[in-house]
Formats: sequence, C-alpha cells, structure tokens
Amino acid sequence: MPKLKYIEKNFGAAARETISRANGIITEYAEQGFALTLRQLYYQFVARALIPNTFRSYKRLGTIVSDARLAGLIDWDSIQDRTRNLKRNSHWSSPGQIIRSAAHGYEIDKWADQEYRPEVWIEKDALVGVIEQVCIENDVPYFSCRGYNSQSEMWRASQRMLRSGDDGQQPIVFHLGDHDPSGKDMTRDIEDRLETFCGTGAIELQRLALNMPQVQEYDPPPNPAKVTDSRAADYIAAFGDESWELDALGPRVLADLIDTHVDEWRDDEKWAAMLEREAQGKAELEAMLGDED
Repeated sequence: MPKLKYIEKNFGAAARETISRANGIITEYAEQGFALTLRQLYYQFVARALIPNTFRSYKRLGTIVSDARLAGLIDWDSIQDRTRNLKRNSHWSSPGQIIRSAAHGYEIDKWADQEYRPEVWIEKDALVGVIEQVCIENDVPYFSCRGYNSQSEMWRASQRMLRSGDDGQQPIVFHLGDHDPSGKDMTRDIEDRLETFCGTGAIELQRLALNMPQVQEYDPPPNPAKVTDSRAADYIAAFGDESWELDALGPRVLADLIDTHVDEWRDDEKWAAMLEREAQGKAELEAMLGDED
C-alpha cells in the first residue's frame, strides 16, 4: 500500500496528531479488510470524541488528509472515492489465461433451489464498497438506490422479483439507509412502489439499518434533523430533533448485519450442496486447461 511523496509540507503539532490518529484508524479497518471513505474516517474521529461533529471539522480533516497524502504520510489506497470509477474492457494475453480466469471465477446460482431470493439495497453509492464483499460471499445481488430509487429501476426490480415468484421463490429486499426524515421514508417508498408493481405481500421488505435500536447500541454521532425536509415534522414527532447517518456505523457492523440476516433466510444444507457442485465445476474447467497457459 503506497505512501508516495509529492510535496514538502511542515505540519503543526495538532495536524501531526490528527495524521497519526487517522493512520491508526485506517490500519484498524485495513486489518479487517476495509478501506474507508473520507466521510467514514471523519465519523470515526467524531465517534471517538476526537473532533466535534461540524461541517468545519469535516473540512479541516479533509484538508489535513489530502495534504498528508501528498506529503507521503498517508497511504493513497487507504481512502477511497467510491462514486468515481474508471470503466474499461477486460483483456487477456492468451486463450489459456482466459480459461484459467474462467475456472477461478466460475460460479453457479447458489440460491437457485432456495425458498427465498434476497437482494441488498443501500441508500448511498459511497457505501457500496462496504457491503460489496459480504454480498459477493453470500451470492446476493446488491446496488445503490442513490436516495429515492428511480421509477425505471424500481419497475425493473419488480419484474425481476415477479420472475422469482413465478419460480416459487419469495423475494426479499434488505434496505439500509440514514436515520433521518428522508432516509426513513425511503424504505416506505420502496415498499409502496413494489406493492404497486407486484401486489400486496408479494415482496418481503426488511429495513436492516439504520434503526433506533442500533442508534442506542452503537451511539453514532447525531446530526440535527433537517427541518427543511418536507418529512421533518413527522420524523421529529417520532424520534426527536436528531438524526444519524448510515456512514457513522463501522464497516464491520454493516457487513455483519447483512451476513446475519441473509443467513437467517438460507437453507444451509442446500447451500452446502451448491458449493460442492460449484467446486466440481471449477475442477472440470481446470482439468480442461491442463498445463497450458
């Protein structure tokens, strides 16, 4: 993981302390297999009472982290921007290489004979990287709604779920969003529109996070509820004048939450049989390749 120096910069004592603490948090999560966004790093500072939860604090941390990376003091791979990514074609140096890659990546639909068909939907694009690995490991589709889901994508989802229903499976949507006026309402919106397209009771929807019991358990730093939000009055009446962002929960908390709930709906005996079939398929592909490159 590279620390590359591009500028000379002298940091004051307070900034050096911030950089040291940032590297400690980054290392802690890297050892668990997670990289952080700047906003997630910020919430870790706030949750540990290292800085106040203010826009000014967020901007100051961002400036220090940016300068520290340029000065070679923070790893460039440790902070991710998950909203801007280059797309490109795959390339292969030989036919044998693509066969070997196919053997490595060969997977079957391990939910094909299960009673349920789960998906994970998350409010924010910046958090997709947090849930990606646990969803891949559980062979569960996932995507970012980017706030309120578009009508086009909601309709396509409904058609996908209706096909699952025709195959005798119960579709399940696990939704994760902020605990604020709009974030809470997004779960209601998903349920209402899926019912419009699929019929009442056709889809099982569960809001995994952020819920008040999790706020009470993990004590994430609060934000003022957005009083300009048209849904603020009902939210404040139910929960008070504070709100909480999903980003404030640690990546491991979110991953474990998904893993636990998916496991509750999975038949482990059928799952194990599918894993065995998949392993046999990989072995057959590798045998076809032999010793060729």
